[in-house]
Parts: sequence; structure tokens; C-alpha cells
Amino acid sequence: MTLVPDRIFDTYRDITPEFLASEGIEALLIDIDNTLAPYEQPLPDEHHAAWFRAMADAGVCCALISNNKPERVRIFSEGLGVAAYADCGKPSRKYLKIALSDLGVEASRAAVLGDQLLTDCLSARRMGMKAYIVPPIKDKTTLFFRFKRALERPFIKKYHRLHRKDEK
Repeated sequence: MTLVPDRIFDTYRDITPEFLASEGIEALLIDIDNTLAPYEQPLPDEHHAAWFRAMADAGVCCALISNNKPERVRIFSEGLGVAAYADCGKPSRKYLKIALSDLGVEASRAAVLGDQLLTDCLSARRMGMKAYIVPPIKDKTTLFFRFKRALERPFIKKYHRLHRKDEK
């Protein structure tokens, strides 16, 4: 099991239904904080709404999977028309399994989108799912988060080394 993601994108908006179809992905389990929006943004904006509509129109099932509190997740997810799961405890697999069951999609046909290797990528790997990562929108600067980001750096570097070879 590796913490090297399958793909790194600049932003969630770079992930298109066409890309997901080319990867055989039917469902996307998505982190909220620092993946879709900064912690301080309580509600989705029109960019979020349009992106989720495009996914739904293309038949891509989406669900929000967050380690944040239920109130945060409920408020953000209202109006997006997607299932939402709070207090997921990622990298635990529990809520990923529940979300996939609720969506009716097998893990091999799903991916996790997040900003952290030690939670989002690891939970995807533990489920046999693809892992897509975006840089954090507005990273926390606490010692704990700086330590986690330092642990992630070698895996991000390995991703870039591997993908430079792919491009040649």
C-alpha cells in the first residue's frame, strides 16, 4: 500500500466527468475542508453547485466524506444534492464502505478526492480505490498540520518523479 496518489490536480474543478469516465470511475467520495472550500467557508458557492451538477448530469455519483463535525457537513452539503457523511475518522474505511453501499458502486469503480495523503489517500488505498489529491486551499499552520505535511512531502515528490517519467 502506498501513499502516492494516482493523480494530483491543481483544484477540484480540474476533475471532469470526461476524465472520470476515462478512468472508469462512477463514484467520487469527496472531502470538504481544504479540498472544496477553506474551513472558514460555511456554504458552497456557484462554482461548487455547477461542478456537482456537471457530475450528476454525466452520471457520476458523488458523496461528501468529512472528518469534520455533523453541523459543518450538513450546512455545506445542503442544496448540493449529494449524500454527506461527517465524523468519518479517515483513514478509517467505515464511512467509505457505507457511502459506496448507499451509492451502489464497487470500490474498484470509485475514487476519493481530498487534500491529505494521511487521511484521504490512505483511506482510498485501504479500500482499493483511486486517490486524487489537490493542494490544500488554505492550510492550517499548527504544529500538527505542519508535521503531517512534512510526512507527506516524500510521497508527493515520488508522484512527481513517476509522472515526469510517464510524460517522456
